[in-house]
Amino acid sequence: MRIVSLIASSTEIVHALGLGEKMVGRSHECDYPARVKELPICTSPKFAVDGSSYEIDQRVKAILQESLSVYRVDAELLDSLAPSHIITQAQCDVCAVSLKDVEAAACQMVKSQPQIISLEPNCLADYFNDLAKVGRALDCPERADALVKEEKERIEKIRAKAQAALTDGQKARTVAVIEWIEPLMAAGNWMPELVELCGGINLFGEAGKHSPWMSFEDLAAKDPDVVIVTPCGFDNERTLSEMHLLTNNPLFQKLKATSQGRVYVADGNQYFNRPGPRLVDSLEIMAEIIYPEIFQFGYQDKAWLKAPLN
Repeated sequence: MRIVSLIASSTEIVHALGLGEKMVGRSHECDYPARVKELPICTSPKFAVDGSSYEIDQRVKAILQESLSVYRVDAELLDSLAPSHIITQAQCDVCAVSLKDVEAAACQMVKSQPQIISLEPNCLADYFNDLAKVGRALDCPERADALVKEEKERIEKIRAKAQAALTDGQKARTVAVIEWIEPLMAAGNWMPELVELCGGINLFGEAGKHSPWMSFEDLAAKDPDVVIVTPCGFDNERTLSEMHLLTNNPLFQKLKATSQGRVYVADGNQYFNRPGPRLVDSLEIMAEIIYPEIFQFGYQDKAWLKAPLN
């Protein structure tokens, strides 16, 4: 078995299933666990990934307006790696290499005829279905089923503890999750589910649907108790470098979350925006951000931190 994973989340799935040693190639975004960085990189973005969130947004939109793919797949390298399986996705053309890109590259292959495993995680249930799908394709369905069971048990513990606290009088807190800073975008897909599983009230975005655009006026109108800023592909340091775009806005300054010091930065690159095994870690992070008096998992100042507001 020779596996090429072209999504960071599926790379994590492969390793969680105990098949990391079978990987022979990866995408440019696959970086966890650390040893995958030694593998050949089979993809690259067609746009510069440095700069501000606004500049990245403009570059991506310019490419998409021409109906072009955002990423390149190195068909020659793939051919030389002779993979038996390639894992890709059909969920978002901006987030990672798309199924059509991989199919186009596979058509150029002559040495191998790989099985293409396409994932489409739009919500938590989709992630668990994809995990089982990968397990079947890689001949380890029992391991996949065991992992699904383990992760669902972790989720249920958090849900039950949150519900017990709310029943005992804990006030439910309203939450706004920001997935992109400029322009503003709320978090969709599985993120509303994470908020609700730990007892929060999600204000923006809908489970199972793509992330929607939003405005400062929208934020001000709903006035959340908690704001979590977790841009797709950004680590905490990079997010902090743009927080002034939020905190300097007069409407943001008047939010309840701002006045009460409940604005947080969380690592969207490693956690929230990767629909892999660490989605459950993301739920734990979400829980201790929203209800620190109830949940403590030890992620503070590592995966998330309080945002400086002045």
